[in-house]
Amino acid sequence: LGVFFILSVFSAAYLGWGFIFLPRERWQMLASVPVHRSDEGHWEGINLTFYGFLSANAYLLGVTALIFLLGSLNVPLYPLLTLALCLLGVCIPASSLIARWVEGKAHTFTVGGAVFIGIIAAPWIITGINSVATGNHNVSSLPLLPCLAAMGIAYAFGEGFGRLACISFGCCYGKPVNTCPPLFRTLFSRINLVFKGATKKASYAGHLEGQPLVPVQAITAVLYVVTALAATALFLSAQFLAAFILAGITTQGWRVVSETLRADYRGEQKFSAYQWMGLISVIYITLTGICALFFNQAQAHPLPHIGNGLSIFWNPLLLLALQMLWLLLFLYTGCSAVTGCNISFYVKRERI
Repeated sequence: LGVFFILSVFSAAYLGWGFIFLPRERWQMLASVPVHRSDEGHWEGINLTFYGFLSANAYLLGVTALIFLLGSLNVPLYPLLTLALCLLGVCIPASSLIARWVEGKAHTFTVGGAVFIGIIAAPWIITGINSVATGNHNVSSLPLLPCLAAMGIAYAFGEGFGRLACISFGCCYGKPVNTCPPLFRTLFSRINLVFKGATKKASYAGHLEGQPLVPVQAITAVLYVVTALAATALFLSAQFLAAFILAGITTQGWRVVSETLRADYRGEQKFSAYQWMGLISVIYITLTGICALFFNQAQAHPLPHIGNGLSIFWNPLLLLALQMLWLLLFLYTGCSAVTGCNISFYVKRERI
C-alpha cells in the first residue's frame, strides 16, 4: 500500500503540474544551443524542447516499470534488458516512419503507430528471446503472459506521462470547445486547455492559440495512469491475464474513441489510420491473451514480490544504462526540427 500511495501522489503531482504550466509559452523550449554564426552577427541555434525532456522521462518511467514488474518475479536482468531494448529498437523508429506514412510529414512522431507495431511484435520478440534461451542453458527464458502484462502496464505508464510532452509542444490537440455538442461544451467550458505561443503546434498548424480546447491529452494521461496503477495491483496479485487485458483494452480502446475529440491532422480518412490501428490492437490483444493463457496454463509462475522488484535496481550498470537511455531518447526526440532560433550574446558592462 505504501508503494501505491507514493506512486499515486507522485503521479497526481506530476500530471497536475503539467496540466497547469505546460500549455504556456515558457514551457516549450528548454534550451537553445548556438550552432553557427549568421551574416547578421547573430548565432543560429538548435532548440532543445520540453517535449524531448518529458518524452525521455516517460520512456524511462515505462522501462523502469517493466524492469520492476518482471524483477518482482525474479526474472534475470539480462534477458529483461534484452526485451526492453528490442521493443525500443522496434518502436522508436516506427514512431517516425508511421507518422511519415499516415500524415506525409518527415519531422513528426506518432506514439499510436509505434505502439501498434510494438503490440504486434511483442509476443514474437518474447518467443525469439526464449528460443535463444532454449538453445543456451546459460540464458533464462521469459514467462510469456507475465511479460505481456508487464509490457502493457509499462506502456500505460509511459503513454500517460508522455501526454505531458504533447501538452508542452501543443500537439495532439483537441477540438475547440465552442464547436462541440452542447453537452461537451458544458463539460469542457471550465476544464480545458488553452495554448499560448506562436510555436505551439496548435497555434501554427491549427490556428487555435488562445482558444479553449478539449483537454484530450489530459484525459488520456489521467485514464492511462489510473489504468496502469490498477493493472499493477492485479499484476502483483498474480492476475496476469486480467492485468494484460485491462491495460491493453483500455488504452487501445480509448485511442479509438479519443480520435473523435481531436482537431489535429490525422490523415484524410474519416475513420483515421490510427483508429484502425487501435481497433486491430484491441482484437489482437484479446486473442494474444487467450492464446498465451491456453499455451501457458501448465506453466507455474512465482508470486510477485515488491522487494525483488526494487532490489533489481541495486545495480550500478543498470542505473548507468537507464541514464544513457534517457540521454539518447532526449537527444532523439528533443532536438526540434520544426523550430529555430537566433541567439545574440553581450557583455553586462555594469558588472565588469
